[in-house]
Amino acid sequence: MAASRPEPGPARPPAVTVERVSKRYTLFHRRRDRALALLGRTARLPHLVALDDVSFAVGRGEAVGIIGDNGSGKSTLLRMVAGISRPDTGRLEVEQPVAAILELGLGFHPEFTGRENALLYGALLGIPEPEMRARLAEVLSFADIGEFVDLPLRTYSSGMAARLAFAVATNVAPEVLVVDEALAVGDGAFQRKCVERMVRFKDEGRAVLFCSHALHLVAGFCERAVWLRDGRTAAWGEARDVIHAYEEHIRHRGVRQAEERCPA
Repeated sequence: MAASRPEPGPARPPAVTVERVSKRYTLFHRRRDRALALLGRTARLPHLVALDDVSFAVGRGEAVGIIGDNGSGKSTLLRMVAGISRPDTGRLEVEQPVAAILELGLGFHPEFTGRENALLYGALLGIPEPEMRARLAEVLSFADIGEFVDLPLRTYSSGMAARLAFAVATNVAPEVLVVDEALAVGDGAFQRKCVERMVRFKDEGRAVLFCSHALHLVAGFCERAVWLRDGRTAAWGEARDVIHAYEEHIRHRGVRQAEERCPA
């Protein structure tokens, strides 16, 4: 289960390949540190290791879940798959186009209306404006945000922003869809509608990378999963097996914390 081989399986050519990927961030405690970094002299500066030697793959027509505690490297990994940042070492290959729903509102402008932001997001993904305008009716119907469609994004609730982001990202026919906790802010009906659309994506041979703390959603939707712990791969394999290992880790940690608070 914890093997790091990146192959997605013989019947599924890879849509995402992550092979021995690492990412670290330089920490600046003094102004002098920033000056040294500008000069390329970062070797002696402190670093935060966000990812360390992570390997896995997502096949076409497959959903892979990303689970782990906050600060385990999940968001760093998803941002690299989405093309927002690059790994320092290792190999990362992602079929294009890729659509990502990461931080709510990422890629949107707060002063633009929902309609304008839909066109903007399409442009960022390389969709010509006439084609995106032709898709607007379907996008806005799925988002179901009513009269807010012509109001600035800054007036939206987090749930409404999530509806719009998911509607646009899943309407531009990406080969890879990256979803990071976007469903956490939606109601039950919205979650079901989103999962149904992601299932359709898989059926069409597209790949989905799904990060969520809602382990029941990961177990029900994903074939396989990656558990990240302190930036490293703690487990990788069948989704239910990986989730079970993570839940056992959480349980044992809770027992240890309880014992530390109330020693015998």
